[in-house]
Amino acid sequence: MTLPALTKGQRRAALGKAQEMRSRRRRLREQLKKGAMTLKEALDRSDDEVVARMRVAYLLASLPRVGKTTARKIMEEIGIDSSRRVQGLGKRQREALLERFGGKR
Repeated sequence: MTLPALTKGQRRAALGKAQEMRSRRRRLREQLKKGAMTLKEALDRSDDEVVARMRVAYLLASLPRVGKTTARKIMEEIGIDSSRRVQGLGKRQREALLERFGGKR
């Protein structure tokens, strides 16, 4: 599949949107890491484009005292694929994550 040819304006707009998404994702991760936002609050914001498109492993690794390895192990225990995004989580998977983290993180 070939990419469509974009005008300079379209390309600039796409790059600007990508940069905005990265900075919003960074702010979200910082809030999670500092404890200013809980996992439950983040999952409740799954209608937000930034949260919805974030990989679950990336979200979990943003929590205090949870790294990539711990996030991967937890996802395997619950049965969440490593490529799953937050918007693709099922009700049981969400509940299992919140139960695992006590709904407080």
